[in-house]
Amino acid sequence: MAKGPAVIGVLTEPPRPTWWKANRHIVLLILGLIVGFHLASPGSDAKPHHPKPTPASTAPAAPTGNSPSPSPSH
Repeated sequence: MAKGPAVIGVLTEPPRPTWWKANRHIVLLILGLIVGFHLASPGSDAKPHHPKPTPASTAPAAPTGNSPSPSPSH
């Protein structure tokens, strides 16, 4: 007589993934967005590295003897 079919292997469902394996892409995406926003936003208490120079006065403080005197206007 013929033998019945032989069992080669048994299929089983793999175990359910842990919470971290199922959601790590979402967690890392949110962390990346938070860090990127933090790096891109200016700090409220940040001081400028180089203070802006103040404009210098272009008019002399007192006329000197070498400068020509203004001509009288009529």
